[in-house]
Amino acid sequence: MFTDRVVIQFSAGKGGNGVVAWRREKFIPKGGPTGGNGGRGGSIILQADTQIHSLDWYRHRKQLKAENGADGGPNCRQGKTGQDLILKVPCGTLVKEVESGRVLHDFTEDQEKWVLCTGGRGGRGNESFKTPTHRAPNICTMGTEGETAEVELELKLIADVGLVGFPNAGKSTLITTLAGLRVKVAAYPFTTLQPNLGFVELENYKRIYIADIPGIIEGASQNKGLGLEFLRHIERTKILIFILDASGIDNRNPSDDYRILREEIGAYNPELLQRAHLVVLNKIDTEESKDHIEEFCRRYPLAENELFKISAAYGENIQNLLSEIARRLT
Repeated sequence: MFTDRVVIQFSAGKGGNGVVAWRREKFIPKGGPTGGNGGRGGSIILQADTQIHSLDWYRHRKQLKAENGADGGPNCRQGKTGQDLILKVPCGTLVKEVESGRVLHDFTEDQEKWVLCTGGRGGRGNESFKTPTHRAPNICTMGTEGETAEVELELKLIADVGLVGFPNAGKSTLITTLAGLRVKVAAYPFTTLQPNLGFVELENYKRIYIADIPGIIEGASQNKGLGLEFLRHIERTKILIFILDASGIDNRNPSDDYRILREEIGAYNPELLQRAHLVVLNKIDTEESKDHIEEFCRRYPLAENELFKISAAYGENIQNLLSEIARRLT
C-alpha cells in the first residue's frame, strides 16, 4: 500500500536528573559534594533520503520517542546523553501542523536534516552548586522534559514532468518506454494504483524525473474512482503531459477526455491549468485513431511543439516528445 500522508506524535527524550552525592574516602575530611549532572535527552531529527519513495514505514506508527538521558552519578559522573532518533523521509515531504495546516518544513534536498523536537536538558548535580561560600550544597535539579509535537507528514513527489490521463490511456506504457521503469501494464483500467517515479538520462548526463499518477475519471473531484488524492504529486512538476487515448476504445473520445481532464484538474487546483503542458495522442497505431486525431485537431488547434502523436507501445515519435521535454527544461 502506497502511503503519502501520516499523522504521528513525536517526543524528544527527557533530560536525566542531577544527583546529590558526597566524597566519603577515609582520611579525607570534609570531602565535599560530588553529585554529577544528568545527560541531555535525545532529539527527533528528520532527514531526507532520495532512496525512500513513500511514507510506508510510518503507516502503523502513531508515536515515536527518542531516548531519555541518564541520571548523573557520584564522583561527578555525567549522565549518558540520550541517543538522537534520526528518521528518514522521502524528498518532497512536508511537515505540517495538524490543527492549522501550517508548513513547518519542506524537504527538497537529499540528506537535508531538520530538528523537529529538541531533547530536554539534564539536571544539575549538587557539585555544580558548590561555591567558595557554599561548600556543601545539598540540592540538585531534575532534568527537563523533551519537546513534543503532533505533526502531519505529507509527501509530494518532486519531478520535472507529470503524466495525467484517463485509466488505460497509456501513461504506464509511456513511462516504461521513456524511463525503463518496471510498472504494471495491462489492457484494463486502473492498473496504476499508486504514483510511479522514474527518470530519463540525457546525453549530457542530465536527468529528467517523470511522475506517473493513477488515472483520473470524470467526477474525480467528487471522489469518484481514485479521486484527486494523488494529484498532489504533480503540483511541483514543471511540465504537465496530458496522455489521451486516440484509439477510441470503450467509445472514448480524446477531445472529450482532454476537456474533462482539464475540468477535474481545475476543480482540484486552478493554478495547475496555468502550468506549461504538452498534449500527447497515444495509440496512433490503431485503425480508429485517424478520425479521432482529426477531430481533436479541429477542436484544439495546438502548435506543433505542444501536440504529439505517438505510439508508446511501439516507440513511435517518442524521441521527438523527449527532445521537446528536454528543450523546455533547459
